[in-house]
Amino acid sequence: MSANLFRADLRHIDTWLFDLDNTLYPAESGFMAAIVDRMTDFVEKVTGLPREEAFKLQKSYLSEHGLTLKGMMLNHGVDPRDFHAIFHDMSLEALAHDPDLLAALERLPGRRLIFTNADDIHAERVLERLGLGHLFDDVFHIGSAGYEPKPSAEAFARIGAAHAIDPAATAFFEDSERNLAPAADLGMTTVLVGAYAAQSTAPFIHHRTDKLAPFLMDAKLREAA
Repeated sequence: MSANLFRADLRHIDTWLFDLDNTLYPAESGFMAAIVDRMTDFVEKVTGLPREEAFKLQKSYLSEHGLTLKGMMLNHGVDPRDFHAIFHDMSLEALAHDPDLLAALERLPGRRLIFTNADDIHAERVLERLGLGHLFDDVFHIGSAGYEPKPSAEAFARIGAAHAIDPAATAFFEDSERNLAPAADLGMTTVLVGAYAAQSTAPFIHHRTDKLAPFLMDAKLREAA
């Protein structure tokens, strides 16, 4: 059952901004956990640290920069292409088509955009596996942002400029609470997605739902032009 207990009024929205990982598929799939494991492998190899310390460093970079890669680039001279390549052969077996999500996304009026800290190849692979790629007008990935990751204000400025985004008419869907804070500051409508969304008390979160598809299907939308 969705944690959303009322029909969200999204009739003012004509730009739909979605995070990718753990947002367009459930965290329970375990796919993101596999990504994190590969990331730890990479940090361990580059730094020579024992695995436990490599994992701590990985998480500290994530906390400080919004992206492990950013810390690896700044402090270890890592080429982002080498970093992203470690994910390109990952099995996608954990990801499945969700016909309810497909139908929910199809009913959204206006344009749909992906806003992800992953790279273009990863995003394309995941969207193809989910059967959702044709529904999105563009994928604004970490390369598009010049390797400036969410939640930095600069990342939001760059996607805003690239797509002439009007924050007042934009909804942003994310599994990461802190990535929604700058969106709210800009005037976007924020939706926290995932199993722990209902527990959030952050004042900048406008809507919370454990499952994306029912939330979108229930939402009040403007009439298509």
